[in-house]
Amino acid sequence: MNNFLIPANTKSGQLILGVFKPFDLILLGTGVLITLTLLMTFPMSDTWQVVVVVIPGLTCAFLVIPVPNYHNILTIIIEAYTFFTNRRNYIWKGWCVKDVKEVKDGK
Repeated sequence: MNNFLIPANTKSGQLILGVFKPFDLILLGTGVLITLTLLMTFPMSDTWQVVVVVIPGLTCAFLVIPVPNYHNILTIIIEAYTFFTNRRNYIWKGWCVKDVKEVKDGK
């Protein structure tokens, strides 16, 4: 009789607008602020100048894009970095470790 309905995304209530962490908004705001400052500072006579000036805002916006099964692109990059830089020699210490006989000479 204990039927519980659990929302699919229970963490969204802890996020700003249901999507962003405070650090995400700070990162996005910093990128946009740098882009706006560069837009006011440099002359925009060539296309490559516009592209160079807009890169900080676009990069920060790309990093905070929400992604399914992860929080955002920045989270994926951080988790990939930790996976590739941490120890990958997994030691088996499961419940049946005593049931397995020692394998010697690679056989």
